[in-house]
Amino acid sequence: MDSLTQLTLGAAVGEAVLGRKVGRKAALWGAVCGTLPDLDVFVPFGDPVKDFTYHRSFSHSIFILTLLTPLIVWLILKLHPNSQHARTGWSWLVWLCLITHILLDCFTVYGTQIFWPFWNNPVGWGSVFIIDPFYTVPLLIGVLCALMMSRNHPRGVLLNTAGLTFSTLYLVWSVGAQSYVTRAVEKSFAAQMISYENLLVSAGPFNTMLWRIVATKSNGDYYEGYYSLLDGSEKVTLTHHESDPELLDGLEQHGQVVRLRWFTKGFYKVWQNEDAVVMTDLRMGAEPSYVFSFVVGHLAPERAVIPARRLAPERDFGQLKKAWCRIWSENIRSCS
Repeated sequence: MDSLTQLTLGAAVGEAVLGRKVGRKAALWGAVCGTLPDLDVFVPFGDPVKDFTYHRSFSHSIFILTLLTPLIVWLILKLHPNSQHARTGWSWLVWLCLITHILLDCFTVYGTQIFWPFWNNPVGWGSVFIIDPFYTVPLLIGVLCALMMSRNHPRGVLLNTAGLTFSTLYLVWSVGAQSYVTRAVEKSFAAQMISYENLLVSAGPFNTMLWRIVATKSNGDYYEGYYSLLDGSEKVTLTHHESDPELLDGLEQHGQVVRLRWFTKGFYKVWQNEDAVVMTDLRMGAEPSYVFSFVVGHLAPERAVIPARRLAPERDFGQLKKAWCRIWSENIRSCS
């Protein structure tokens, strides 16, 4: 999830665990711990593909963060020696803020290697978008109210708890909605006699009413479409797009290609940009504007691997307008 959401979640958890005992320091350290795992973005791993695929690995491991908890607690008690009486509470605060961070990331499509180093496959359900105000705003309201009110005012505790409860129930709703949409999409595909190899159903931008569908075929081509819970239609309208996996001939065994295939779970396209061979992650963005595309080879004077280079993402804010309109109407052309 985005940094603001993780910071807010950490602050809300910190306030809930220890706010009544140590005051606003609980929310402050909760926010710090809620942000800490994402600081791995400042660690250089050697090339853009490694930077992309090693994010949310060791820094999001439940084992590493559990081992790190006593060190953070020791630092907190050094800075706040008058809170030694709350050592156990601090331990719970730190651990819960770190763990809720990585669990929340699992609800996004990007994936989180929570069992690193014993199992490196990213866990990513895709039931919420990386920015979702319906999740974040209740948390933010609850924790701000708790911070502004007196420590002894029960309403602050109640509002913070209400924010955490609402946001948690929203995550439960997202999983249920995703399951419902997945079954509806599979039924629609069968009715249209569309065959596919892999299917991805993920939350649309900023909401869980609209769901983006990506289905890959055995030849590398893919379908993209949307399913709305509010447009009254059970049919998924799909657009077919071509991929050119033959461009990877001779490059298949190279580390950066292997790693992108693994990390994207097969949801990628291969295309040619002038003389460059490009792999694009189909999970983040929408046709034709995707967030992560990497040059992995070139074709002239002969096909060869080159050091990976990330292409600048194309910003198309018109896609957001179309996505909003698609929530209400199956006819996406009416949004232009």
